[in-house]
Amino acid sequence: MAIALLISAVLFLAALGLVLANLMKHRRGQRLVAQRLQGQMAREHTFGTLMRQLGSSPLAQRSVSLDNETQILLNRVGWRKANQRSMFAAFQVGTPLLLLIITLVAQALLFPNVASPWLAPLLALGIGYLLPKRILARAAKARQQRISREVSTFIPLLRILFESGMAVEQALRVLSIEAQRLLPALTYELRLILSRVDSGLELSEELGQTAMLLAVDEFTDTCTILQQLVQQGGGAMKSLLSLKQLLDDRRLTRIQEFVSKMSAKMSVVMMVFLFPALLIVLGGPAFIGITRALSNL
Repeated sequence: MAIALLISAVLFLAALGLVLANLMKHRRGQRLVAQRLQGQMAREHTFGTLMRQLGSSPLAQRSVSLDNETQILLNRVGWRKANQRSMFAAFQVGTPLLLLIITLVAQALLFPNVASPWLAPLLALGIGYLLPKRILARAAKARQQRISREVSTFIPLLRILFESGMAVEQALRVLSIEAQRLLPALTYELRLILSRVDSGLELSEELGQTAMLLAVDEFTDTCTILQQLVQQGGGAMKSLLSLKQLLDDRRLTRIQEFVSKMSAKMSVVMMVFLFPALLIVLGGPAFIGITRALSNL
């Protein structure tokens, strides 16, 4: 029974591989025709191009487009281009298949007589489907924290440029170019905003849209003040100063909470490791004396 299931699984994977290969060949032919019509030379295949082809397949695109949470996380990570989304879609589809193949091979070699041969491949499929999304969620959360830290430096730089007489758009353009090493995540978002502004969109609306996509409270407050400055033309310097003080107070509060939690954790470590040794040093001689007295009786 187990051998029959293994053979059927291998045949199913082989059929799926043939279908994917034919689909990729067809899409490659279409792309080569488009490149020749545009006067471009065909480039050699690499791992990245193969992953993008897999991510551009209807199955991969459908698996990503049906999940609204994945779309939100991709926006927060900064993957808003079509090729970046295709790359994630390829990982979303390829990871379950890879884990399934590894599990089938390992089970056939190490555990050929297992009672339930379908359980491990099913778990591998589930883990492979959930793993890319969990990694994406952790990356999105880490990027949100990075942007939140960068806003504390972004606001003083903005105030310096505003005091020198620059407008909002000019200040943002200067920071997007000159502060790339100091504020890498934030300047990336600024460059995207300014590229859309160059295409004819309004700066105020793009700031609000980007703040809504990133969902970082500090950046949202800053964009609200910048929108006020764009629309009214002044009166926002005091608001920026108040926001900077508020962010510093929040950061100080978080540091105090971290220190208090660390002290509580160190107390637990002291109780677990120090108290037994202290009891042995202090109570050991008394316990030995009581044992000798009882032995003499």
